[in-house]
Amino acid sequence: MSLGTNDPIARAHELISNTEEAPSLQELAQEVGLSAGHLQRRFRARYGMSPAELAASRRLARLKTALRESPSVTDAVYAAGFGSGSRVYEKSDTLLGMTPADYRRGGAGATLRYTTLATPLGELLVAATERGICAILIGASEDELLTELAHEFPAAQRERVDAGRDEWLARVIAEVHANLGWSDATDATDTPLPPFDLRATAFQWRVWQALTRIPRGETRSYSAIAEAIGSPRAVRAVARACATNRLAIMVPCHRVVREDGTLGGYRWGLSRKQRLLAREAEVAPRAI
Repeated sequence: MSLGTNDPIARAHELISNTEEAPSLQELAQEVGLSAGHLQRRFRARYGMSPAELAASRRLARLKTALRESPSVTDAVYAAGFGSGSRVYEKSDTLLGMTPADYRRGGAGATLRYTTLATPLGELLVAATERGICAILIGASEDELLTELAHEFPAAQRERVDAGRDEWLARVIAEVHANLGWSDATDATDTPLPPFDLRATAFQWRVWQALTRIPRGETRSYSAIAEAIGSPRAVRAVARACATNRLAIMVPCHRVVREDGTLGGYRWGLSRKQRLLAREAEVAPRAI
C-alpha cells in the first residue's frame, strides 16, 4: 500500500525502495518538494541512514539474491542494478566479505576456523575467516551453533580448532572471560584484539559502535542509543541492528533495554540476557 504524498520523507523512502535505479538526492528532493539538505537531515533522523545508504543496502540485498539465483555472476550484477561488474569486484570485501563468485558458490573455497567451549550461559562459539573474527554465538549445543554459522555461507569449509590453539580465537575467548569476570585473563587483555570480518550497513556499524561504549554494569534504552547516533526517530531500526548483531558479549546488545527498564528482546534468549546483566552488575567496578 502506498504511503501517499502527504509525508515527503515516507514518499522518498518509497521511491528508493520501489525503483531499481535510485534517484539522486537532488532528484529525490525535487520529487518530494524539499531541499536536498532538509531531506537528507530529516531522512537520516527518521530512518537512521541517508537516502544513499538506503539505496545501497537495497541494492546489496538484490545482489545477494541474484548471486544465488542468476545463471552467472555477470547476470546477477546487472540484475541487481550495478552498471559495471568491476565496481562490484572493487568493493566485494566491503559488500560481501568475499568475491561475488565465491559468494555465489555459498562461500565455497572459504574456510571458517572455529572453536567452542562450555560457559555458564551455554555453549559459546567463536569463528574467524582469514580476514578476522566473523561470529561469536551462544547456544544450547555445538550443532545448533554450527547450523547458525552455516546459514550465510553454506558451502564454506568449517575447521574446528582446539580452544587456545588459534591466536585470534584464543584472544577473543580471553576477552569474553575477562568481560564477564569468569577469569582474570589480565595477560591476554594486553594483546590487541584481532580484526573483525563483518558484513553490515553503515547504520548497523554506528549502532554496534554505540553499544561498545555502554559501561559494564549499565544499560541504555533503545531510544537512548538512537539519540547517541544522531537518529532519534530510528528506535525500531536500532532494535533491528541489535537483533542482527553476531558478536555476542563483545558487542553488548544485552545492555540495551526498553524505556521502562524491562528487558526487551535478545537474539540469544531473555534468560541469558538477564543472567548477563546480573553478572555484569556483580563484577562491574564501583565508584568509591
